[in-house]
Amino acid sequence: MYRAVTRNIEVQVRPFYLEDRSDPAENRYVWGYQVTIDNQSDDFVQLMSRYWHITDGSGRVEEVRGAGVVGDQPELNPGDSYQYTSGCPLSTPSGFMVDHYTMRNKKGETFDVAIPAFSLDLPGTRLTVN
Repeated sequence: MYRAVTRNIEVQVRPFYLEDRSDPAENRYVWGYQVTIDNQSDDFVQLMSRYWHITDGSGRVEEVRGAGVVGDQPELNPGDSYQYTSGCPLSTPSGFMVDHYTMRNKKGETFDVAIPAFSLDLPGTRLTVN
């Protein structure tokens, strides 16, 4: 489990390899990841957008930006949690993901919440995350 806290918003990520969707002979490796966002602050927040910086084992970088997550822009009152599962294909057996969500509070102010860097490792391999 990987964890980061920004302004009392906790983001936890649990990655897992999807062997049934992967085909190493075709250089296709697929991971799922489960994200839990806990609003431990005293403020209402809404997740407005996401930004992912994805690096494969060869150092190739892909950036992914978009509104919300999995088609949702969840609203979290103090004490609320939101959980979703998504996935990431790579052409190498290892890689890592990192970056942030942009949140908006009740006053309309936006701020970024860190997503912890987490590794995507084929069982038996490990890429170092710096």
